[in-house]
Amino acid sequence: MGNDDKIQHKAEELGGKAKEALGDATDNERLEAEGRGEQTEANLKQAGDKLKDAFNS
Repeated sequence: MGNDDKIQHKAEELGGKAKEALGDATDNERLEAEGRGEQTEANLKQAGDKLKDAFNS
């Protein structure tokens, strides 16, 4: 698993957090939900990264 993928997945998570916060601040429920969804997707990718690393060690 390359570090580039790990960095990209972390950036996706942070982007989701920012989107969720912006949605919360502006009372935009759709934007808030999109942010939570992006975080979930990024967290799943990060879990996959960790699993691959465990098998490659």
